[in-house]
Amino acid sequence: MTKTQIKKTIVVLATGLFFAIPAGAGEWVDMFDGKTLEGWKVNTENPDTFSVEGGTIKVFGPRTHLFYGADGNAKFKDFEFECEVKTTKGANAGIFFHTKYQDNGWPEVGYEAQVNATHSDWRKTASIYSFKDVKEAGHRDDVWFTYNIKVKGKTVTVSIDGKVVNEYTEPADHAEKTKRFGEGTIALQGHDPKSLIYFRKLRIRTIE
Repeated sequence: MTKTQIKKTIVVLATGLFFAIPAGAGEWVDMFDGKTLEGWKVNTENPDTFSVEGGTIKVFGPRTHLFYGADGNAKFKDFEFECEVKTTKGANAGIFFHTKYQDNGWPEVGYEAQVNATHSDWRKTASIYSFKDVKEAGHRDDVWFTYNIKVKGKTVTVSIDGKVVNEYTEPADHAEKTKRFGEGTIALQGHDPKSLIYFRKLRIRTIE
């Protein structure tokens, strides 16, 4: 391993197990073992919203967020994240990136990639929430789809089932102090008590 690779290696200690972030670009790392939420930290608001069911992360319950990393603060800058998602009728969730752990409330740091096919919120899946929004989801409820988020510099590219559906570049005059590109962790959102959504096959890799 080169010195550069060593510097890029982040090892997170969680309940006696090590979760290694990729040492080099292009190396996918699984973020979910299909059995437990080891390597993640759910905040204290409504922790029972997140559970493991049938090899998936089940999200069902009042607002809560699940942050990647033993302390909820894994660090990613330029990366590619991918997972499979299944929404149900009227459900809403989100995938936050470049965020950081907080005990409660909507994450104040980083951006949200929306997950929503039929919820009443007009911002649908692949929206970079409130910054560049999508009005049509590009997937159906009750059908698994692949969600890919790629961040390079100040640009995020969102793909659904291999098709690019949204791209957002942060402008030079971006005024937001916390909702901006930088570095941070990935977080899954439990949006509301009526929303039922499943995630599986979560993985991430650094890019150059």
